Amino acid sequence: MTQQDTFFILAPVAEGRAESLVSLLESMTLKPGFADPENTVVPFGKFDHLHVARFFLVQANTWRDVEAYGQSPRPYPLQLAFLGDVDGHRQVFLRELVNRSADGLVEIFSHCEGVHDGTDILRWMEDHNVKESANYVNVRGRTVSQIREEAALAAVLHDELATVVSAQGSADVFGLHQHLAEFVERQKASGLLHLTAPTKPSWRERIARWFDLISVPLLILFLSPLLVLLLPLFLLRLRLAERSDPEVLPRPDDERIVDLGRYEDHDVTNPFSAFGDVKPGWFRRWVTTVALFLLNYAARNIYGRGYLTRVQTIHFARWVFVDDKRRVMFCSNYDGALESYMDDFVNKVAWGLNLVFSNGVGYPSTRFLIKGGAEQEAKFKRYLRNRQLPTQVWYKAYPGLTARDLARHSEIRKGLEKRPNGARAMRNWLSKI
Repeated sequence: MTQQDTFFILAPVAEGRAESLVSLLESMTLKPGFADPENTVVPFGKFDHLHVARFFLVQANTWRDVEAYGQSPRPYPLQLAFLGDVDGHRQVFLRELVNRSADGLVEIFSHCEGVHDGTDILRWMEDHNVKESANYVNVRGRTVSQIREEAALAAVLHDELATVVSAQGSADVFGLHQHLAEFVERQKASGLLHLTAPTKPSWRERIARWFDLISVPLLILFLSPLLVLLLPLFLLRLRLAERSDPEVLPRPDDERIVDLGRYEDHDVTNPFSAFGDVKPGWFRRWVTTVALFLLNYAARNIYGRGYLTRVQTIHFARWVFVDDKRRVMFCSNYDGALESYMDDFVNKVAWGLNLVFSNGVGYPSTRFLIKGGAEQEAKFKRYLRNRQLPTQVWYKAYPGLTARDLARHSEIRKGLEKRPNGARAMRNWLSKI
């Protein structure tokens, strides 16, 4: 399986440079926030291993909310974030990125503190890379090349099936499969179609994956006597916090909602970027750390097959601690409109949202960490909207394709390479084309 990696460059914007930085970022787009893949600053479309990437300004709009907890607010300086998901290793991709776009990267990051003439931009980026605490990938190991090849396969099969059904009818489903299989072989032989064989994991990778899979359950099992003893104390401490934590949920300004809307719905997929404070005190910071650790484990070992619990519309997502774990950044790439994205979570996995987000300042009140919270739909949407940030530049390597499209294309390929058993299964496969 192809190794996949992430990068997250985060750096403070130099004083007085924000306006020109925004202008530069806007010059890289075709529509507000929607990247031109061939832009001259960072031509994302030239990088065959890059799935998604974004530049955005990180502004702590809700930093004063901690005053409701009796705490003195800590301002957070304006930052520039640059993140992406790639096939292969981060270091290899960043080296290629710098080799091809050094001038553009320097032009962008010269708006940040610490970048001057002669700065080793690759080293500077590595020094400012922040490791995420949890990361979700829709299907782990599915590469950009595979996605594009399978999309091309689905397109030619769609046209060919329409032609052959028009000429011969659709009664002989096995004959249709044979015809399509022979058609694809001819396309491959003539170089019009490519279907790269998936990379199989080495035995080292398989052992590492199995060790990763069983290590956390074994650790929990080993610690279970202690955990059982501590559980009542934890629940008591949690309930005391939940009963006293204030909600801070002002109605978002109409102007801000309109401005955020400028950056949305230019493709079937949208980016979401949000930033907020963790509730004050060691307890909430510790709960967030444990929750993200478990989320990362589940995303790595359970949910990397097209589903994040029951939600199928997310391509990539990540949670990142910053400012010594006082704040958390959340970034995702999801299909459909933001309203349906939030509805998906509220209706299908509110408990999962609560597990992590309920540790954020101002979140709707919860009970025992997983009840309440996001179930209060209007409050939850206010909470997210208040922390949402505009994404000034967002790139996706396969525009127009949803996560369901990618899954359907893989199923088409699988059915082509291994003939479905039985007429019913064959008709089901043909219906996907």
